[in-house]
Amino acid sequence: MAGKILISGGSGLIGTRLSEMLIDQGYEVAHLSRNPDKFSHYKTFRWDIKDASIDDSAITYADYIIHLAGAGLADEKWTNERKREILRSRVDSTQLLLDSLRKTEHHVKGFISASATGIYGNSGDQLMSEESSYGEDFMAEVCKAWEGAAWQIKNLGIRTVILRTGIALSDKGGALPQIARPVKMMAGAPLGSGKQYMSWIHIDDLCRLYIRAIEDTQFEGVYNAVAPHPVTNKEFTETLAKSMHRPLVLPKVPSFALNLMLGEMSEVVLSGQRVSANKVMQTGFTFEYNYLDEALASFYKKDKN
Repeated sequence: MAGKILISGGSGLIGTRLSEMLIDQGYEVAHLSRNPDKFSHYKTFRWDIKDASIDDSAITYADYIIHLAGAGLADEKWTNERKREILRSRVDSTQLLLDSLRKTEHHVKGFISASATGIYGNSGDQLMSEESSYGEDFMAEVCKAWEGAAWQIKNLGIRTVILRTGIALSDKGGALPQIARPVKMMAGAPLGSGKQYMSWIHIDDLCRLYIRAIEDTQFEGVYNAVAPHPVTNKEFTETLAKSMHRPLVLPKVPSFALNLMLGEMSEVVLSGQRVSANKVMQTGFTFEYNYLDEALASFYKKDKN
């Protein structure tokens, strides 16, 4: 079934692991990059979102496109300019791929785009399915615009899949090392009320889901890319401390302190989504890591120092 996969955002956390797993399964992988590195492990095509330019041979190369590109949410404080960058990097990059697919003769069979469970806003302890109503905060608005751009590719007759990703757990980057650092120093604590839900997924399960979305043509439309058992922030912190063999000695970090430290970005930490994995499971996809303790053990089983 192997083919040629073009990945945007291929050098990011998910793109790096996904590229490795695709290669292991016999696929050819190429990346889109603003600064192609001749020493890269992967064939690389040039694109520049700000200039709306893309090497057309990238599109003619691809059997499938996996679209992961987007400015990091936690890389910088959310100034108005940064918020524009977070939005534009996702919407404009999707539009660039759409325009290139429209004007280039190609054989792309499927387009799989990232989105995020942030589309549901702060939904408390309500279990959110793909049909649930959307939030109205900044991240929800970003996801709505991002998905709206991706849906236009479906209108070209290309099978389109959108994966609304929860917190992707990896010890190589993303949220987990940031949450783990204070725990390791015995300064870990639940954030805010600690009651907000965290819908998470092990990075390997997420990458297996992307590969499944390539290979299984029944995948079409929107799916929540989360493990079946979301947990509260308090449960997450306690399970992480246990996995790392560290005590939790501090009280909760109050919301106002997070607002002072992070500004508007704190809404990502303080708002929660309890998100259902049922639709993905109904396709027959099985998770290797169903429960948080299993997922964390894969990263921290050696960490007993």
